[in-house]
Amino acid sequence: MTLRTKFLIIVGVISLSVWSFYPPGEKVKLGLDLKGGVHLVLRVHTDDALRIETELTVERLRETLAEGGLEVGSLSVTSPTEFLVEEVQPDQDQAFRQAASDDSEAVFNRSSGAGNYTYSMKPNIANQLREEAVAQALQTIERRVNELGVAEPVVAKHGSGNQILVQLPGVSEVARAKEIIRSTAQLELKLVEQGPFYSREDALQAVGGEIPGEMELVSGSEDVSATGGGVPSTLYYFVGRVAGITGRDLRTARPTIDEMNQPAVSFSLNQDGARRFGQLTGANIGRQLAIIIDDRVFSAPTVEGRITDEGRITGSFTQQEAQDLSLVLRSGALPASLTYLEERTIGPSLGAASIRAGVTASLGGLLVVVLFILFYYKLTGINAVTSIVVNLMILLGLMAYLGATMTLPGIAGFILTIGMGVDSNVLIFERIKEELSSAKGVKSAVSAGFDRVWWTIVDTHVASLIAAMFLFQFGTGPIRGFATTLTIGLLANVFTAVFVSRAMFELVLSRRRTALSI
Repeated sequence: MTLRTKFLIIVGVISLSVWSFYPPGEKVKLGLDLKGGVHLVLRVHTDDALRIETELTVERLRETLAEGGLEVGSLSVTSPTEFLVEEVQPDQDQAFRQAASDDSEAVFNRSSGAGNYTYSMKPNIANQLREEAVAQALQTIERRVNELGVAEPVVAKHGSGNQILVQLPGVSEVARAKEIIRSTAQLELKLVEQGPFYSREDALQAVGGEIPGEMELVSGSEDVSATGGGVPSTLYYFVGRVAGITGRDLRTARPTIDEMNQPAVSFSLNQDGARRFGQLTGANIGRQLAIIIDDRVFSAPTVEGRITDEGRITGSFTQQEAQDLSLVLRSGALPASLTYLEERTIGPSLGAASIRAGVTASLGGLLVVVLFILFYYKLTGINAVTSIVVNLMILLGLMAYLGATMTLPGIAGFILTIGMGVDSNVLIFERIKEELSSAKGVKSAVSAGFDRVWWTIVDTHVASLIAAMFLFQFGTGPIRGFATTLTIGLLANVFTAVFVSRAMFELVLSRRRTALSI
């Protein structure tokens, strides 16, 4: 390769790097510690997930008993991991045991006494459900945060097993982000058994004062027509306990508008959900179907015909609320409720101060290194300084091109890159000095110095890359930022220390020089 070709490659790489990161204020992404944002720690109430499993088991058992013509005094959930069956008739005891075993034996342990049975969730199943609830919450929050458009968010387990850390760089609408993250957004489509009623008292009076076991009372939207003076009244509906369709059956959700040109949310169902929705609506034409989100009826339209894979949620939405509801429905429902244990908002002023401190430290370290190199290696030190500067330009360019986020640990990676660049040049220069001391010519000494140091540089950089790989694999946010900067810096350093530095030596020696200032 000719010297001219080498310098064309170097100029091209530098130009691409500058184009990638300039202007740095627009193209270099800053992390939470530099740009500001919000730091949240949430707790997942894993008991909610256990209670859901227990309630579903009770409802399945209730349906099984009804299908088999078996009667019991009551079926009640007594805790997130227990339910009680009372007053089993002696002549139906064997049939009940068989039916209950089919529905719950894999998950619950059974204890009995005088016609009453207590079912307790097995400890290993409870632990598994708790772990799954946290893992599912983590994935759901991550999907929601990604759809918010936050650059390089951090979503990871934190502290004890039921805590999640969320860091959102650059987020200004903190309240909206928090609401989207913690919204359970559990969608359920249930047939309306009775209602609407204009008060809870009216609803209870209609069923004799006690809610039937196979139904539940859910509040809904407000209606101003039920009371005088335009005062809104909350509507109440009796719906079945078992949902025909849930959020798990969703394929997608998107904001749209209804017939009155008001914001709404349209959704479509997956293949299995569409099949069951078609059966549900086809068998209940003329009845109301409640669309329930987080135990609130948003609308209860009348089924006018068989519907398969699409539906629409209407209500008193604003455009922003419709967009947010679409987002949380698309990302899936949380398996359990969340509470915020910690919230810290980091302002841009702190980020600016951090940037200044980091840049000052980097420039200070670079200045000291430059002075030492120039003092110790004389004019040859200019070669090392140039390769270090080119290294940092390539590092910035690659980070901007890859969309990597700059953090305080990333700045530490910058400083370490400077050190690695100096180390590589020191190895090369000392080897060249050894070759010169053996009475070789300048060109031969430079060539031999680079050739013999090449594998040493490769060994040191590969070892550092392996360490950076483990940091990135097992670290979180800031640690990954450091590992990313270090990895890019190491790769750039191999190019500058070997290719750029050697090209500069060849340029100097091409002028028939017989001495080297080193």
